[in-house]
Amino acid sequence: MPTLYESYSQLIARFGGQQKTAEALGCTQPSVSAWVQGKANMSATLALKAERITNGEFKAVDLCPALALLETTD
Repeated sequence: MPTLYESYSQLIARFGGQQKTAEALGCTQPSVSAWVQGKANMSATLALKAERITNGEFKAVDLCPALALLETTD
């Protein structure tokens, strides 16, 4: 399982840069930069959007720590 930083970096690479990632997700480039720098985490809404527009290539739970907390282990 990739680290949060790795997941963000791979997502950015998938879209071709921070600005293109921001445009695809409907947020700002400084927000994307803050994720990579560890200054902020992606919101659940954007993580779910990223999962949808990448057809599941990126999982929302791997992009948003808050969503990962909702997962249960049975």
